[in-house]
Amino acid sequence: MDLIARVAKHFEDSAQTKLDAVEVLAAPIAGAIEMMTNCLLGGGKILACGNGGSAGDSQHFAAELIGRFEAERQELAAIALTTDTSILTAVGNDYSFNQIFSRQVRGLGHAGDVLLAISTSGNSGNVIEAIRAAHEADMRVVALTGKGGGQIGEMLNDEDIHLCVPADRTARIQETHLVVIHCLCDGIDALLLGVEE
Repeated sequence: MDLIARVAKHFEDSAQTKLDAVEVLAAPIAGAIEMMTNCLLGGGKILACGNGGSAGDSQHFAAELIGRFEAERQELAAIALTTDTSILTAVGNDYSFNQIFSRQVRGLGHAGDVLLAISTSGNSGNVIEAIRAAHEADMRVVALTGKGGGQIGEMLNDEDIHLCVPADRTARIQETHLVVIHCLCDGIDALLLGVEE
């Protein structure tokens, strides 16, 4: 086995997936940036959720907003719904794993807030339930998916934004999701700070 060639193929595939994605995602990412910035300027907050690597992505996103991305600025209201083990285990045990995010959305979310819902397949049951709860609360949704969008792609409404990576391999989708998250963070900062470049 040629490990160097195998590693190189990962880099090539990842780069190609991102290049393919930019054509279909640049405009909706810009729309998501505007939606999230307007939410924050209006006193709202962004809730984020996902499973596994997508849980890590939701935490990464919230950390960039509460802390900073690349520029100094005030703290921005973002909460990753994936981090409180007492809530996650209590709800998972007492109700069901599918409700671990939706109960937090109902408890923390308000009209005008935004849910960043991350699922590489678009079929994560607990993310689907979180989207349902967000819609009930008159929140808007930015969904990060892949593999055609799955059930999540079918349940979004006209006010939501679907950022579906045109790929089927989970690793490539997750890698592209990270670039999207960095685009969101950079764009929010650019709008808030008046960056021209």
